[in-house]
Amino acid sequence: MTDFVEQCRREWTRLGVPDPLAEEMATDLASDLREAEADGVSAEELLGSSAFDPRSFAASWAAERGVIPEPPRRNARRRPLALLVFTGVAAFALIVSALLLLTGKPTVSLVRSSRAVRPHFVPAPPGAVLPPGPTRHVLVASTSAAAPVEWILLLLAIVALGFAAWLWSSWGRARPSAPA
Repeated sequence: MTDFVEQCRREWTRLGVPDPLAEEMATDLASDLREAEADGVSAEELLGSSAFDPRSFAASWAAERGVIPEPPRRNARRRPLALLVFTGVAAFALIVSALLLLTGKPTVSLVRSSRAVRPHFVPAPPGAVLPPGPTRHVLVASTSAAAPVEWILLLLAIVALGFAAWLWSSWGRARPSAPA
């Protein structure tokens, strides 16, 4: 029996695989390795990268057969943490951009003037009398250069929150369900 099969057998014993089942799996593995060798196929070609890690190979094979529970994924905890941070940043950006838009400019005012308006909308010097003229309505627009940036930030935050919602829903579907 090869060293690889013996290491797998020890791992199955450590994992609590019943002895008859571990013996059957070891016999199957040894048979497959002998057949591959007879056909000129190396263990690395047959098993891939698992040929260099008999413990993980044995654990994954036992889990696939349903003998032991599926080993936990190593990055299973990182993904929700990353999604949580991403969602928090997107929500923060949404709140900040909404507050900036609600409390800041742009503003538009309509001013009614009963005096003639000087050309180029230059204010009259103090004490100057303007000649009488028609009443005019002047639209005074005061805008902020930050307003377009705030709208873009708001739009990006909404898109990011939508993307985060999609990631959360797909992550929930991708997780294995708990045994009943």
